[in-house]
Amino acid sequence: MSYEATRSRVETYFDRTATRVWEQLTSDAPVSRIRQTVRRGRDEMRARMLDCLPADLTGRRVLDAGCGTGLMTAELAARGAEVVAVDISPSLIGIAERRLPESLRGRVNFHAGDMLSEDLGGFDHVMAMDSLIYYHQDDIRRAIDGLAGRTGTNIVFTVPPRTPLLMAMWHSGKLFPRADRSPVMVPHATRTLGRALAQSGTVRDVGRVSVGFYISHALEVRP
Repeated sequence: MSYEATRSRVETYFDRTATRVWEQLTSDAPVSRIRQTVRRGRDEMRARMLDCLPADLTGRRVLDAGCGTGLMTAELAARGAEVVAVDISPSLIGIAERRLPESLRGRVNFHAGDMLSEDLGGFDHVMAMDSLIYYHQDDIRRAIDGLAGRTGTNIVFTVPPRTPLLMAMWHSGKLFPRADRSPVMVPHATRTLGRALAQSGTVRDVGRVSVGFYISHALEVRP
């Protein structure tokens, strides 16, 4: 399936099917034990990715690619960055805008659309947390290569690792109820993916987070 076709499926899911699910998951609202593990895992991964950036981002332009409800966006802005927060779902962008503290709003520009659009310009850093998890290796390679040409320092992103546990959970369909289950993730052998991305820059393994039903692996590319 092409990047465009997959992007369309992802847009339909997040903008029409599961907006309320993700609004709740990324808040302080009570959730099931399964979703609590996803929430904790995402919090841990976000912190791990942020450790790849300077503590002070004043004067830096950062792309939050697939910003969702804006948790990463707010933390980047709090570090002083000029943040371009992009998501394919206008509904999630609306939630992110409402949640952003008033004191940070001058530092964030929200856009609903394609996170890879060249119209967004150039960046010092790119963060793409769980926004490439539905794509095959060739699509990820093209995405990172395109971003590398417009990024000065680093691109940090996540993929689902190809592990027996993740594959078992993937097939079980227990991450979410059937009505709001996400599009199919594409697990990757991270070392193989890293070699495929070598033409875009220096690749570093940032590490894996595995908390209950959340399993994700982060890589960094320095163009």
